[in-house]
Amino acid sequence: MKNTGKSPSDPELLRRIRELITYKGGGHNQQEVADIVENALKLLTDVQDRGDVRVIQTALRELRYAFRLFAPYADKRKVSIFGSARTRPDAVEYHQAVDFGRKIAEAGFMVITGAGPGIMQAGHEGATPANSFGVNIRLPWEQSANPVIAEDKKLITFKYFFTRKLIFIRHSDAIVLFPGGFGTLDEGYEAITLMQTGKSQLMPLVLVEKPGGSYWKNWDVQVRQELLGNRLISPDDLSLYQITDNTDEAVRIIRQFYKNYQSSRFVRELLVMRLKTLPGNATLAALNKDFNDILLNGKIQPAPPTPEELEDQDNLDLERITLPFNRRDYGRLRQLIDALNSM
Repeated sequence: MKNTGKSPSDPELLRRIRELITYKGGGHNQQEVADIVENALKLLTDVQDRGDVRVIQTALRELRYAFRLFAPYADKRKVSIFGSARTRPDAVEYHQAVDFGRKIAEAGFMVITGAGPGIMQAGHEGATPANSFGVNIRLPWEQSANPVIAEDKKLITFKYFFTRKLIFIRHSDAIVLFPGGFGTLDEGYEAITLMQTGKSQLMPLVLVEKPGGSYWKNWDVQVRQELLGNRLISPDDLSLYQITDNTDEAVRIIRQFYKNYQSSRFVRELLVMRLKTLPGNATLAALNKDFNDILLNGKIQPAPPTPEELEDQDNLDLERITLPFNRRDYGRLRQLIDALNSM
């Protein structure tokens, strides 16, 4: 196990945990696993309520199993589809979800849904089980998995919403929302909030309206009038989502986001953005001028892989630029990504 420089609170305990890991045969991320074991043992004295301990116990089991299930598909981009479980198969929105699922799978993406009926089943029908994940939730009165994904090995059933939500966000490269109830709006607001605050990767968030519909149009009016109008959000936050009534356009928006931009990570104070193609000198100069408001003590510039990326073997085949991002204006950062994709 690599030395992190952190002094163990109990050297003898750490020695025994390391022996236990060796007895188990070792494996990945031994330092982090040792820390989990140490913190689990602290529950013996720190947490008396059995119900609280069971929350931790169940959450750890659910997350471990889910991460293991998704791991073989890490190289494939995925789109989460949200929408009402009550949408009938003869509804326009249902047919749109089937159409979108089919087209996004043809574009090389896999689909994740909540595994229930309605829009969730429609997304699976379009993508087919081979390109689908089901992330179900255990409820007192429902919901059994829809028949498309029910017998598939890529189906997980969660007890807690918070672990289920984490898996959706962690493994999504785009999110598509069809009209739905409280749950759909909850997922949409959480996705926007996590991107706005930098707690998740930026990704396309597409709201699909039925032709002539008003669901997302009215939602957008409220956001602009009440949130933006009262200065509860910034104008650039509106760049974090897009509305369309056309499934081809929804697919185009997602594909365009990854046309040149591929991924990003923070390395110390710098944001590293991985690209297929580097911008030329003239484009770099224009980007530095146009996005100077989000830069701190530096500029956007090409760079080789950082030592941290080399150690992790993290996307070393891609070009990269670095920028001293202010970690605040994520709507503007989304606009920068759009500019890099339109080169």
